[in-house]
Amino acid sequence: MDFIVPPTMTTGGIQWDKVLPPRLNGSHGYYNWSPSLLIPETDNVSSVHCDDIGFTVQVDVKQFNPEDLLVKVVGDFVEVQGKHKELKEGHGFTTLQFNRRYRIPKGVDIMALESAVSPEGILIISAPMLQTESTRCLT
Repeated sequence: MDFIVPPTMTTGGIQWDKVLPPRLNGSHGYYNWSPSLLIPETDNVSSVHCDDIGFTVQVDVKQFNPEDLLVKVVGDFVEVQGKHKELKEGHGFTTLQFNRRYRIPKGVDIMALESAVSPEGILIISAPMLQTESTRCLT
């Protein structure tokens, strides 16, 4: 739903002409308000974490069986694909699929990358950082 607020009108101390971009269609000087302009979009499907220890990606895959998932490294990216077989629903069939790509940061040991699905339906992809001569533990 869009609310049109005159640019000179202040509501609750907010000067909308300072916050919102001008309307592209029309020349009345009004602004279209959209909550997505003010609230950053969050991704509740996945999270990425990288620190000195390693690189971790967590993806919510509750709607997929482990055999429906494919995790592969392509260049500097880890790609995750999921696809359901066709499921009969009502009068037709439904196929659910997704594709996600995550850039692998420099210094991550790609050869040690592992993936597993937790009992809660979260795909966890992880890899340690490469150990250099100065950081490697000697045993």
